Amino acid sequence: MENDTLIKIVDGVPRNPMWRMAEPVNLEIKRGEQVAIVGDNAAGKSRLVEILTGHYPLLQNEVQYDFSPTASPLVSDNLKYITFRDSYGEQDGTYYYQQRWNQHDIADDSPTVRESLGHHSPLPAPPLGEGCGRELSGNSLFSSLLEELWDERLISLSSGELRRFQIAKALATNPRVLILDNPFIGLDAKARGDFRELLRSLIEKAGLQVILVLSKQADIPDFITHVLPVEGLRLLPKVAYKSERSPLPAPPLGECLIPVERGGCGNEALPQRGSGEGAVGSEEKPSFILRFRHVSISYGGRTILQPLDWTVREGERWALSGPNGSGKSTLLSLVCADNPQAYACDIELFGHRRGTGESIWEIKKHIGYVSPEMHRAYQKNIPAIDVVASGLSDSVGLYFRPKPEQRQTVLDWMHVFGVDALADRSFLQLSSGEQRLCLLARAFVKDPELLILDEPLHGLDDRNSQRVRQVIEQFCQRPRKTLVMVTHYEEELPPCITHRLDLTPSPTH
Repeated sequence: MENDTLIKIVDGVPRNPMWRMAEPVNLEIKRGEQVAIVGDNAAGKSRLVEILTGHYPLLQNEVQYDFSPTASPLVSDNLKYITFRDSYGEQDGTYYYQQRWNQHDIADDSPTVRESLGHHSPLPAPPLGEGCGRELSGNSLFSSLLEELWDERLISLSSGELRRFQIAKALATNPRVLILDNPFIGLDAKARGDFRELLRSLIEKAGLQVILVLSKQADIPDFITHVLPVEGLRLLPKVAYKSERSPLPAPPLGECLIPVERGGCGNEALPQRGSGEGAVGSEEKPSFILRFRHVSISYGGRTILQPLDWTVREGERWALSGPNGSGKSTLLSLVCADNPQAYACDIELFGHRRGTGESIWEIKKHIGYVSPEMHRAYQKNIPAIDVVASGLSDSVGLYFRPKPEQRQTVLDWMHVFGVDALADRSFLQLSSGEQRLCLLARAFVKDPELLILDEPLHGLDDRNSQRVRQVIEQFCQRPRKTLVMVTHYEEELPPCITHRLDLTPSPTH
């Protein structure tokens, strides 16, 4: 290879036909280039990265690397890849959906952040050659990412905190090249800014090269020098990137992306609840959906949720905000009957005080829910339609085949989210964006009274993000529909929002 070439692929074709792009891959990344791989959901971005990292063996002309002046020529020592799935933590076969909130089920030897990183502090200088990396210390690196999390158990971290941990873990190995799949998802605004500055510092002072895999052009940082567009499983020519370029505008909310077969953007276009599919009955209900009276949550010496009084009335649409670790997901776990501490709190849901005899299933039948924790829990190699259908029975991560009379309702909701053609494909074979759309269809499938969406647009491209916002907006126009939505991006909120709740981290957090 030429001296200025870092990674090169010539006519790359994976041996396994299932892993191939639509055309042979030809790619060259030079030293000093900071690259963004950009494309829509299912365009082939992750498949391209698997080829680039050598995970998919090629028929001929294997990927060429030149990591000099590093001492080790091994790809595993020089190239680290954090996938979308990694942002939700590692799977060890013992994880289950509610585990984060069931602290009594967490083993005493469950690793802390410090233990998992092998106490990488201070770090040695990155081995990138004379004069490289001497300005950065391990203490400053980890303090900027992990701050107060050193002694927290991994299982207790929020999705945003887990994201910060995974990034720090990769950086601790001093890679030559760091590949990050949608690195800013799950991070609050301050964390996103801090992380961009950290990457910029490592690029300038330690010689790190980054490859970012992004679904949205607006997420491209200004230190990126080149873009690799991917479209329809095709790698398009590499183009120089200038940060001052205006991003492509997202479709306006008035441009309806809901399938026309569903009636466009009309108020009655979405599928309706079918008989026997989670119907909640006609009993008289109070005007409020939930009521918290001085509710707080602590685990050991760590306060997760500060004392809170909160009432949500039927038909209100709430935006729930706050930085990583402020207790947003913990709060929602109380609403969804996933957190056993709810029984010790003064909480009323749908007219019932928790702990007065109602089952969690009586609560869940009213609620449609999607969250990062739920995405993490679905690791079953089952058809996508069965994942969506599990919303009818409120099971998570379990096999659920819809009955014949339910199948059409499930397919209708998959069609609304544009994934009905994927119904019989394995959920694990879908792209992360397609998986998220299936989980969103799962949240809506029983036409719930209360819709709880925790970071629902994670990993979605601009068009699918717009589609989901339109579905939320349209759904909430129906009578007696209530919404609580969490996002770190203000522009992701639909126009229907009527109320806001902003949480702040505990001083002891």
